[in-house]
Amino acid sequence: MSDLRTERAVDRAVLQRVVARQAAAAQAPWLHGEVAQRMAERLALVRRRPAVVIDWWSHAGASHPLLRRAYPQARLLRVEPAGGPAPGAAPWWSPRRWRDSPGLAASAVPERQAQLLWANMMVHSVADPGALFAAWRGALAVDGFLMFSTLGPDTLKGLREIYRDAGWGAAHAPFIDMHDLGDMLVQGGFADPVMDQELLRLTWATPAALRDELRTLGANAEPTRHVGLRTPRWRARLDAALAERAGADGRIVLEFEIVYGHAFVPPPRVAVAAQTRLSAEQLRDMARAGRRSEPLG
Repeated sequence: MSDLRTERAVDRAVLQRVVARQAAAAQAPWLHGEVAQRMAERLALVRRRPAVVIDWWSHAGASHPLLRRAYPQARLLRVEPAGGPAPGAAPWWSPRRWRDSPGLAASAVPERQAQLLWANMMVHSVADPGALFAAWRGALAVDGFLMFSTLGPDTLKGLREIYRDAGWGAAHAPFIDMHDLGDMLVQGGFADPVMDQELLRLTWATPAALRDELRTLGANAEPTRHVGLRTPRWRARLDAALAERAGADGRIVLEFEIVYGHAFVPPPRVAVAAQTRLSAEQLRDMARAGRRSEPLG
């Protein structure tokens, strides 16, 4: 397979602000917690009981209690974007600190030690997923298992239609199709990737409630987006367009495509030399062996 471009055309500064905001929030977004519960139902796919589990971007992923419940004896390494303890982490004197890391930076993750790497709802906040997959492969032991979730391209389709009809440009940076993510996993050294997806329909009572929740989930990292502050009149137009999408019960509906990915780290391949040198004696021995193995006719 030819090299696949994995770097996304996004505003990296915007993504960094989103990640920092989620890492510092008192709690993870509701949607992250819901997807974490759904991912946890798939832990039956992991046949081995992992001794070391990596929870990548632990706080914003809302997954730590689920992983601790599933693997009470495992060493749980909590990775945070900037390292250091996440809000609500165990204090230094807590016995939990013996099993749970206080919060590692990605650069401090030990190599090839984990049997499970879990990353919930964070790949869409990364500028180069291919580089991230390569880092994950380096953190997993042979036969180590990867589980992650992220937003897919059918997310916020209704919001994109509102922006398109109003001529407001892109509502958000594009999300990556699950088939491309699978190709990136193979290119990054993983084996047998399995990708699937589901659509979640979220509803809100008011446009303001919708906007508030979307703000916890991210921001517009599309490089060609409108630059500058939006006016109150623009917000009123957006709210009116959102209200028009309300169902019979009066609640506004938007869909989120959740993509799930699973893969494992295969054993290293045995290197094969481009050229093999044989002596004349070796060639004669091979020829004699060939004659002895000819069938009698």
